[in-house]
Amino acid sequence: MINKILHILTLVLFFTNQSYTLAAALIDPPTITADGGEIYCPNTYHKIATNVSITHDPSETSTDAIYIQIASGYVNGQDILKLNDAFTTAHSEITSFFNVAQGKLKIYSTTASLLPYTDFIEAIKAVEFYNSSPTATGSRSFSINIGRGELSYLPRNGHYYEYVPAFGINWTRAKNEASTRRYYGLQGYLATLTAADEAQLAGEQAPGAGWIGGSDAETEGVWKWVTGPEAGTTFWIGATNGYATAPYYYANWNSPNEPNNTTNSNKPNGEDYAHITSPAVGRLGTWNDLPEQGDPANVINYHPRGYIVEYGGMPGDPDLQLSASITIHIPEITSTTTASRCETGTVTLQATATTGIISWYDSPTGGSPLAAGNNFTTPSLSSTAFYYVQVSDCESTRVRVTATVNIIPTLNVVDNIVPLCESGSITLNATTDVGTINWYASSTDSSILGSGNQFTTPTITQNTTYYAEAVNNGCTSGIRTPINIVVYSSPDVNDEEISFCQESNTELDAGLTGMRYLWSTGATSQKITVNSGGIYTVDVTNENNCSSRKIINLTEHTIPEINYIDANETTVVVYLKKEEPYFEYSIDGTNYQNSNVFFNVPSGLQTAYVREINSCGIDTKDFIVLTVPKFFTPNNDSYNDRWEINGLKFYPKASVTIFDRYGKLISILNSNNPSWDGTYHKIMLPADDYWYILKIDDSGTEKRGHFSLKR
Repeated sequence: MINKILHILTLVLFFTNQSYTLAAALIDPPTITADGGEIYCPNTYHKIATNVSITHDPSETSTDAIYIQIASGYVNGQDILKLNDAFTTAHSEITSFFNVAQGKLKIYSTTASLLPYTDFIEAIKAVEFYNSSPTATGSRSFSINIGRGELSYLPRNGHYYEYVPAFGINWTRAKNEASTRRYYGLQGYLATLTAADEAQLAGEQAPGAGWIGGSDAETEGVWKWVTGPEAGTTFWIGATNGYATAPYYYANWNSPNEPNNTTNSNKPNGEDYAHITSPAVGRLGTWNDLPEQGDPANVINYHPRGYIVEYGGMPGDPDLQLSASITIHIPEITSTTTASRCETGTVTLQATATTGIISWYDSPTGGSPLAAGNNFTTPSLSSTAFYYVQVSDCESTRVRVTATVNIIPTLNVVDNIVPLCESGSITLNATTDVGTINWYASSTDSSILGSGNQFTTPTITQNTTYYAEAVNNGCTSGIRTPINIVVYSSPDVNDEEISFCQESNTELDAGLTGMRYLWSTGATSQKITVNSGGIYTVDVTNENNCSSRKIINLTEHTIPEINYIDANETTVVVYLKKEEPYFEYSIDGTNYQNSNVFFNVPSGLQTAYVREINSCGIDTKDFIVLTVPKFFTPNNDSYNDRWEINGLKFYPKASVTIFDRYGKLISILNSNNPSWDGTYHKIMLPADDYWYILKIDDSGTEKRGHFSLKR
């Protein structure tokens, strides 16, 4: 679609005659009409007027100059006006000058003499407009005023604007002088600028800075237009952070610094009057507030240099036709709409423009138009093609519009049935030759779960179906392809704790038949034989390819070995070379216990037994228990008549020496003389405590104690 952009060019012819004054006219004012208003193509020279007519008083057939001004839409640095080269060559008595700041072309005599209106009519028709930007947009308006002076004319409101230089003039005097000025009967007043085009023409394009008719002297911060038809109308409330008000909603302050009501020794009452700023300050043509007399002359950029007079809109003003206006438009494509389809066929493209006729081409430059209008249907296409659209004959407006032909994608699903063991998340896979893949929960659901060649599901506990569809720029692979997830059970295995005897073989069993097996040893049979302890695993896999891992903790039990036995009177402790929790202990070979400690063991020769609980092995060792009696009663009653250490007979090197309480040796016992009858040289000794020293062998180890002789 093609954008439509209007450019208004206003032609203003200004007439000056030294025999006239601004106070009154001695003859009837002239009138002008002009035709034009065509489309302008950027970077071309284009005559702005096709027909021009000037009527005038018979007594006045000539004037000294004409001014043609770009009254709205002017772009300084891009827009120019000039006389056609052929006209200049043929009319050496006529020349021109283009004032870039004002956007105004002056046509006048090379000898400063008067020229007939008929010559100026031909000169106006020879004036050309040129814009240097290849992407220029908008509209331009020109106006022609055949009255006196270098006034600017705005076709939109029919008003004239005049800059009056007056160095150092204060605002009140400027207001009064402006009200006394006349232009062909139109009453002058200090300018009231209520719109952007008016502010540009009378400010940015004016020949100098000066006073305008705005003031907040009545109420600080309430800015009003106090001159002309708008007198008494508020246009701004506040200071730098204020806002524009109805009915115009327009102000052109040099923001963000104005208006600021600055006070100092030169302006104790602040700043209450509007002034177009110096070109050296801020944005060109914007306003600032100044005191009634302006800033002193040494503040060069804020000292008054003149004022702007506006003519038009006052009660009693005559109806003049001193000006004619012409508008030209720079066309622009405002929008385009591409189109696409799946596989071979036609597509319809669209475009809109600001003005003019839209034409369609198949090349970016040159060529013949394929069609005209906002819509264009292509021929049958099998691949993407580019077309170009422009407005009228302006090739510089040509833009590209794409007709896209998309390939219908082909979907390839890796597996239509995907097994899942027990529950969990699973990744589904699919491929396409072009585009991407969308995943859905049903064959018709519009909600996309994910995109791409893979889709990872949430946790699944039962049979579930997902759907895949390939998409390429809106073209689909057709009916969605289902992918079924089937949930199977895994083999039911149980972990085991097994022990076996040292230096023997044992068999491990996976526990389930008819499966596939993989042991941690690398074996693939249901059962394996091993001869060392450790942790063994076996992965058991069923026909649905679901696996479970069984863990077998195989513990190797060693054969017990007795190291030594400690017999302390009736308490016996059996010590092994290596203690294990799976050993059992006994001293009679029948009754086994977990503890290696025995109490109240009878005196004499005994045997200790230690076995592994699973009968991996047993070890035995003999030991002797020596019991020392605490007392004896040698009274010939045949009971406890002799003092004897049981088991002493098993120690041939053992000896026991007995002493009375005074240390006198009484008797010596050994394996041949194992007991004492309580006499000393056949004489019975009295009841008393007696002491002994027991030596088992020659190692020097001895045991001391005492016992009682009772009568």
